[in-house]
Amino acid sequence: MKIQDIPNEIVREVLTEEQIENKLDEIAKQIDKDYEGKELLLIGVLGGAVMCMADLSRRISSPLEIDWIAISTYGQGTTSTGVIRILKDLYTDIKNRHVLIVEDILDSGLTLSWLKSNLTSRGPASVEIFTLLQKPDARKIEVEAKYVGFDIPNEFVIGYGLDYAQKYRNLRSIAVLHPDVYTQKS
Repeated sequence: MKIQDIPNEIVREVLTEEQIENKLDEIAKQIDKDYEGKELLLIGVLGGAVMCMADLSRRISSPLEIDWIAISTYGQGTTSTGVIRILKDLYTDIKNRHVLIVEDILDSGLTLSWLKSNLTSRGPASVEIFTLLQKPDARKIEVEAKYVGFDIPNEFVIGYGLDYAQKYRNLRSIAVLHPDVYTQKS
């Protein structure tokens, strides 16, 4: 799906498909350099990181493995309970492994901070974070991402895996969703 397919639902495009592809090329080269001679395990955070994980992993030249984790910070509805739950855990034992968490967006930092701590407690050789997007103005807790694609404003964005009500993940670029779309349904 492209921006022109949903013009009335978008405020503006934030990142084009080409910008995303160029940034992934750049970061994959850095990952190859940083993990040379090491066995890398990419852990994608479902469901937002699916697009990014697929595209990033195909750009990395070094041998790697992939696993997925799904976590939730929400109870029922759209209000956070503050409780983080693992909905789908890893299949892979990460003890003594070099782990790179692949996430779509880093905003408050609460979930990624918890996830990094959880994975670190399992005894890996290292745990680092790649996030395609980060919202520095939304940060509530400091979390260091080793690889960051883009800093974006603290606005509600969709596309390239990011969703609203499970829609828009297949948008090829990243855009600000028009507030009318999500305020009508509240």
